[in-house]
Amino acid sequence: MDVHIGKTAEVASRPANNLLRRLSPGDYALLAQHVAVDEAAANTLLYSPGDDVQVVHFPCGPALATFLVPNEDGRDVETILVGREGAVGGIVSEGFLPAYTRICVKFGGPFARIHVAKLEAAKQRSPSLRNVFARYADCMLAQIFQSTACNAIHSIEQRTAKWILAAMERTGDESSVPLTHEQLATLLGVGRSYASRVLQSFKAEGVLDTRRGAILVRNREGLRMRACLCNDAVKMHFEEVLRGVYPTEEAGRGPARG
Repeated sequence: MDVHIGKTAEVASRPANNLLRRLSPGDYALLAQHVAVDEAAANTLLYSPGDDVQVVHFPCGPALATFLVPNEDGRDVETILVGREGAVGGIVSEGFLPAYTRICVKFGGPFARIHVAKLEAAKQRSPSLRNVFARYADCMLAQIFQSTACNAIHSIEQRTAKWILAAMERTGDESSVPLTHEQLATLLGVGRSYASRVLQSFKAEGVLDTRRGAILVRNREGLRMRACLCNDAVKMHFEEVLRGVYPTEEAGRGPARG
């Protein structure tokens, strides 16, 4: 068998998570027997603040997880979305580490899971494996920094377009995302009525439409023109630090290379 074809087939047999598929065959072999894959429904709670983080969760395919920061008024504000480009929980920890935020399943689907202790043991055996997860932690931190800046300087309309595009990239659906008005409001940190008004303005411009439980994209280029450049900044950093992991159209054409 051609070596390249054999490697491609081996990578394709792994869970549909780009971070796991980024690992070398040798590094993935250290984890493979400890990885379990199961389905998680939307709104499944993975961690609450203060929980002992014992399991790393890798969204696969169209599945998405989200970090929510609880506030004193009882509302949660979403900070970043994590899809098949990454993982949530215990990425760089070396022992007990309490969760700071609430982590929930945003869009349901398959999740690969591995116990933190098993991942840490594998990292101790492989500097290259440790390096990949350290690089991913850097990329996640960049997302958080960019999200903080975005919330401070960009309009609700720009942020709405950004979040919808980010969700589309991660789910791989080019025409719709399963977002309700309430979920979009949580992403934006605004009231539901405000989010609905923004969607109505986008609908009037022929950019979006809505149906029960979903937002339909009628004009993706028009949506892109209304978005801020925060997604692009995050993608550029991913490409510099972990090329091929962020779910762009280019990354979706084949397995990532080192």
